[in-house]
Amino acid sequence: MILRDKLRGLLVRLYARRVEGHLDHAQVPKHIGVIMDGNRRWAKAAGSSTVRGHQAGADKIEEFLGWCTEADVEVVTLWLLSTDNFDRPQAELRPLLGIIEDTVRTLAAEGRWRVHHVGALDLLPGGLQRTLKEAEAATAHIDGLLVNVAIGYGGRQEIADAVRSMLLDAHDRGVPMEELADSVDIDMIGRHLYTSDQPDPDLVIRTSGEQRLSGFMLWQTAHAEYYFCEVFWPAFRKVDFLRALRDYAARHRRYGG
Repeated sequence: MILRDKLRGLLVRLYARRVEGHLDHAQVPKHIGVIMDGNRRWAKAAGSSTVRGHQAGADKIEEFLGWCTEADVEVVTLWLLSTDNFDRPQAELRPLLGIIEDTVRTLAAEGRWRVHHVGALDLLPGGLQRTLKEAEAATAHIDGLLVNVAIGYGGRQEIADAVRSMLLDAHDRGVPMEELADSVDIDMIGRHLYTSDQPDPDLVIRTSGEQRLSGFMLWQTAHAEYYFCEVFWPAFRKVDFLRALRDYAARHRRYGG
Protein backbone atom coordinates (compact mmCIF):
# COMPACT_ATOMS: atom_id res chain seq x y z
CA MET A 1 0.00 0.00 0.00
CA ILE A 2 2.76 2.46 0.99
CA LEU A 3 4.84 1.55 -2.08
CA ARG A 4 1.82 1.96 -4.34
CA ASP A 5 1.05 5.38 -2.87
CA LYS A 6 4.66 6.47 -3.35
CA LEU A 7 4.61 5.28 -6.94
CA ARG A 8 1.34 7.08 -7.61
CA GLY A 9 2.77 10.28 -6.11
CA LEU A 10 5.87 10.01 -8.28
CA LEU A 11 3.82 9.52 -11.44
CA VAL A 12 1.64 12.52 -10.58
CA ARG A 13 4.72 14.72 -10.07
CA LEU A 14 6.24 13.57 -13.35
CA TYR A 15 2.98 14.25 -15.16
CA ALA A 16 2.77 17.71 -13.56
CA ARG A 17 6.28 18.53 -14.78
CA ARG A 18 5.32 17.45 -18.28
CA VAL A 19 2.20 19.64 -18.29
CA GLU A 20 4.16 22.55 -16.82
CA GLY A 21 6.86 22.15 -19.46
CA HIS A 22 4.29 22.62 -22.22
CA LEU A 23 2.60 25.59 -20.54
CA ASP A 24 2.59 28.74 -22.69
CA HIS A 25 2.92 31.64 -20.25
CA ALA A 26 1.55 33.98 -22.90
CA GLN A 27 -1.79 32.18 -22.57
CA VAL A 28 -1.94 32.10 -18.78
CA PRO A 29 -4.95 33.93 -17.31
CA LYS A 30 -3.99 37.24 -15.73
CA HIS A 31 -6.74 37.08 -13.09
CA ILE A 32 -7.92 33.83 -11.51
CA GLY A 33 -10.88 33.62 -9.17
CA VAL A 34 -11.10 30.62 -6.86
CA ILE A 35 -14.18 29.21 -5.13
CA MET A 36 -12.44 27.07 -2.54
CA ASP A 37 -15.16 24.51 -1.92
CA GLY A 38 -15.16 21.16 -0.13
CA ASN A 39 -13.43 21.77 3.21
CA ARG A 40 -16.22 20.19 5.25
CA ARG A 41 -16.66 17.22 2.93
CA TRP A 42 -12.90 16.66 2.93
CA ALA A 43 -12.93 16.60 6.72
CA LYS A 44 -15.88 14.21 6.83
CA ALA A 45 -14.19 11.83 4.38
CA ALA A 46 -11.02 11.97 6.49
CA GLY A 47 -12.95 11.32 9.70
CA SER A 48 -11.92 14.71 11.04
CA SER A 49 -13.71 17.79 12.40
CA THR A 50 -15.14 20.64 10.35
CA VAL A 51 -12.68 23.02 11.97
CA ARG A 52 -9.81 20.79 10.84
CA GLY A 53 -11.24 20.88 7.32
CA HIS A 54 -11.30 24.68 7.30
CA GLN A 55 -7.74 24.79 8.63
CA ALA A 56 -6.58 22.35 5.95
CA GLY A 57 -8.20 24.57 3.33
CA ALA A 58 -6.44 27.63 4.74
CA ASP A 59 -3.12 25.78 4.74
CA LYS A 60 -3.49 25.14 1.00
CA ILE A 61 -3.67 28.85 0.13
CA GLU A 62 0.01 29.75 0.42
CA GLU A 63 1.00 26.78 -1.74
CA PHE A 64 -1.59 27.75 -4.36
CA LEU A 65 -0.37 31.35 -4.48
CA GLY A 66 3.15 30.04 -5.03
CA TRP A 67 1.93 28.14 -8.10
CA CYS A 68 0.21 31.29 -9.38
CA THR A 69 3.39 33.31 -8.93
CA GLU A 70 5.41 30.71 -10.85
CA ALA A 71 2.86 30.82 -13.69
CA ASP A 72 2.95 34.65 -13.95
CA VAL A 73 -0.65 35.15 -12.85
CA GLU A 74 -1.12 38.80 -11.84
CA VAL A 75 -4.30 38.77 -9.73
CA VAL A 76 -5.95 36.05 -7.63
CA THR A 77 -9.29 36.39 -5.87
CA LEU A 78 -9.85 33.85 -3.08
CA TRP A 79 -13.40 33.45 -1.80
CA LEU A 80 -12.85 32.79 1.90
CA LEU A 81 -16.24 33.71 3.39
CA SER A 82 -19.55 34.50 1.72
CA THR A 83 -22.33 36.63 3.19
CA ASP A 84 -24.40 33.43 3.37
CA ASN A 85 -21.81 31.90 5.71
CA PHE A 86 -23.02 34.19 8.50
CA ASP A 87 -26.07 31.93 8.76
CA ARG A 88 -23.90 29.02 9.92
CA PRO A 89 -24.01 27.93 13.57
CA GLN A 90 -21.77 30.03 15.82
CA ALA A 91 -19.92 26.87 16.86
CA GLU A 92 -18.62 26.63 13.27
CA LEU A 93 -18.54 30.32 12.32
CA ARG A 94 -16.46 31.53 15.27
CA PRO A 95 -13.43 29.25 14.66
CA LEU A 96 -13.74 29.79 10.91
CA LEU A 97 -13.42 33.56 11.38
CA GLY A 98 -10.37 32.94 13.54
CA ILE A 99 -8.77 30.77 10.87
CA ILE A 100 -9.47 33.42 8.23
CA GLU A 101 -7.95 36.17 10.38
CA ASP A 102 -4.82 34.08 10.96
CA THR A 103 -4.61 33.38 7.23
CA VAL A 104 -4.76 37.08 6.31
CA ARG A 105 -2.11 37.88 8.90
CA THR A 106 0.14 35.11 7.55
CA LEU A 107 -0.24 36.23 3.93
CA ALA A 108 0.74 39.77 4.88
CA ALA A 109 3.70 38.59 6.96
CA GLU A 110 5.05 36.60 4.01
CA GLY A 111 5.83 39.88 2.25
CA ARG A 112 5.43 38.28 -1.17
CA TRP A 113 1.93 39.36 -2.14
CA ARG A 114 -0.20 42.50 -2.04
CA VAL A 115 -3.31 41.80 0.01
CA HIS A 116 -6.60 43.52 -0.77
CA HIS A 117 -9.97 42.92 0.88
CA VAL A 118 -13.12 42.59 -1.21
CA GLY A 119 -16.41 42.33 0.62
CA ALA A 120 -18.65 44.14 3.09
CA LEU A 121 -16.19 45.20 5.79
CA ASP A 122 -18.91 46.34 8.19
CA LEU A 123 -20.30 42.79 8.42
CA LEU A 124 -17.05 41.49 9.93
CA PRO A 125 -15.93 41.43 13.58
CA GLY A 126 -13.82 44.40 14.68
CA GLY A 127 -10.66 42.34 15.10
CA LEU A 128 -10.87 40.95 11.57
CA GLN A 129 -11.57 44.42 10.19
CA ARG A 130 -8.39 45.73 11.82
CA THR A 131 -6.35 42.78 10.56
CA LEU A 132 -7.54 43.37 6.98
CA LYS A 133 -6.73 47.08 7.12
CA GLU A 134 -3.30 46.37 8.60
CA ALA A 135 -2.60 43.70 5.95
CA GLU A 136 -3.51 46.09 3.13
CA ALA A 137 -1.34 48.86 4.58
CA ALA A 138 1.62 46.56 5.22
CA THR A 139 1.62 45.11 1.69
CA ALA A 140 0.56 48.15 -0.35
CA HIS A 141 4.13 48.72 -1.56
CA ILE A 142 4.65 45.16 -2.86
CA ASP A 143 4.99 44.91 -6.63
CA GLY A 144 3.88 41.37 -7.21
CA LEU A 145 0.85 39.14 -7.20
CA LEU A 146 -2.29 40.96 -6.05
CA VAL A 147 -4.34 38.73 -3.74
CA ASN A 148 -7.97 39.69 -3.22
CA VAL A 149 -9.32 38.05 -0.08
CA ALA A 150 -13.09 37.89 -0.52
CA ILE A 151 -14.40 37.88 3.06
CA GLY A 152 -17.99 38.74 3.85
CA TYR A 153 -18.48 38.71 0.09
CA GLY A 154 -21.60 38.25 -2.01
CA GLY A 155 -22.02 39.12 -5.66
CA ARG A 156 -25.42 40.76 -5.23
CA GLN A 157 -24.18 42.63 -2.16
CA GLU A 158 -21.25 43.96 -4.19
CA ILE A 159 -23.50 45.31 -6.93
CA ALA A 160 -25.84 46.88 -4.34
CA ASP A 161 -22.85 48.48 -2.62
CA ALA A 162 -21.53 49.75 -5.95
CA VAL A 163 -24.84 51.43 -6.80
CA ARG A 164 -25.04 52.92 -3.30
CA SER A 165 -21.48 54.25 -3.61
CA MET A 166 -22.25 55.70 -7.02
CA LEU A 167 -25.35 57.51 -5.73
CA LEU A 168 -23.55 58.88 -2.67
CA ASP A 169 -20.66 60.07 -4.82
CA ALA A 170 -23.05 61.88 -7.16
CA HIS A 171 -24.84 63.44 -4.19
CA ASP A 172 -21.55 64.68 -2.71
CA ARG A 173 -20.67 66.30 -6.03
CA GLY A 174 -24.11 67.88 -6.33
CA VAL A 175 -25.03 65.99 -9.50
CA PRO A 176 -28.79 66.19 -10.21
CA MET A 177 -30.58 62.84 -10.37
CA GLU A 178 -31.60 63.35 -14.00
CA GLU A 179 -27.99 64.04 -14.99
CA LEU A 180 -26.79 60.97 -13.07
CA ALA A 181 -29.39 58.77 -14.76
CA ASP A 182 -28.24 59.94 -18.18
CA SER A 183 -24.58 59.28 -17.38
CA VAL A 184 -24.86 55.80 -15.81
CA ASP A 185 -23.06 53.17 -17.86
CA ILE A 186 -21.15 49.94 -17.36
CA ASP A 187 -17.83 51.68 -16.76
CA MET A 188 -19.30 53.95 -14.10
CA ILE A 189 -20.70 51.05 -12.11
CA GLY A 190 -17.42 49.16 -12.57
CA ARG A 191 -15.50 52.00 -10.94
CA HIS A 192 -17.49 51.49 -7.74
CA LEU A 193 -17.03 47.71 -7.44
CA TYR A 194 -14.76 46.18 -4.81
CA THR A 195 -12.30 45.35 -7.62
CA SER A 196 -12.23 48.80 -9.19
CA ASP A 197 -9.19 49.33 -11.45
CA GLN A 198 -8.47 45.60 -11.59
CA PRO A 199 -8.79 43.35 -14.64
CA ASP A 200 -11.84 41.10 -14.63
CA PRO A 201 -11.22 37.39 -13.94
CA ASP A 202 -10.21 35.39 -17.01
CA LEU A 203 -10.66 32.05 -15.26
CA VAL A 204 -12.75 30.91 -12.30
CA ILE A 205 -11.82 27.62 -10.63
CA ARG A 206 -14.28 25.85 -8.35
CA THR A 207 -13.28 22.73 -6.48
CA SER A 208 -15.39 19.88 -5.01
CA GLY A 209 -17.39 19.08 -8.14
CA GLU A 210 -20.12 21.70 -7.69
CA GLN A 211 -20.89 23.42 -10.99
CA ARG A 212 -22.29 26.82 -10.06
CA LEU A 213 -20.94 30.26 -9.20
CA SER A 214 -23.04 30.76 -6.04
CA GLY A 215 -22.96 34.52 -6.60
CA PHE A 216 -19.18 34.83 -7.02
CA MET A 217 -18.19 38.05 -8.83
CA LEU A 218 -21.43 38.19 -10.80
CA TRP A 219 -20.52 41.43 -12.58
CA GLN A 220 -16.85 40.70 -13.29
CA THR A 221 -17.22 37.14 -14.61
CA ALA A 222 -19.43 38.01 -17.59
CA HIS A 223 -16.71 36.80 -19.99
CA ALA A 224 -14.76 34.48 -17.70
CA GLU A 225 -14.00 30.85 -18.42
CA TYR A 226 -14.96 28.29 -15.76
CA TYR A 227 -13.12 25.20 -14.60
CA PHE A 228 -14.89 22.79 -12.26
CA CYS A 229 -12.65 20.33 -10.48
CA GLU A 230 -13.89 17.22 -8.64
CA VAL A 231 -11.24 17.32 -5.93
CA PHE A 232 -11.97 18.98 -2.57
CA TRP A 233 -10.02 22.19 -1.95
CA PRO A 234 -7.66 20.85 0.79
CA ALA A 235 -6.61 18.06 -1.61
CA PHE A 236 -6.12 20.39 -4.61
CA ARG A 237 -2.73 19.64 -6.20
CA LYS A 238 -0.38 21.46 -8.50
CA VAL A 239 -1.30 19.05 -11.28
CA ASP A 240 -4.97 20.05 -10.85
CA PHE A 241 -3.96 23.71 -11.15
CA LEU A 242 -1.88 23.03 -14.26
CA ARG A 243 -4.75 21.13 -15.84
CA ALA A 244 -6.97 24.16 -15.27
CA LEU A 245 -4.42 26.39 -17.00
CA ARG A 246 -4.05 23.93 -19.88
CA ASP A 247 -7.81 23.73 -20.29
CA TYR A 248 -8.06 27.52 -20.29
CA ALA A 249 -5.31 27.88 -22.91
CA ALA A 250 -7.05 25.36 -25.18
CA ARG A 251 -10.27 27.34 -25.31
CA HIS A 252 -11.02 29.99 -27.92
CA ARG A 253 -12.35 33.00 -26.07
CA ARG A 254 -15.22 34.70 -27.90
CA TYR A 255 -16.44 37.80 -26.12
CA GLY A 256 -20.13 38.22 -26.73
CA GLY A 257 -20.98 34.76 -28.07
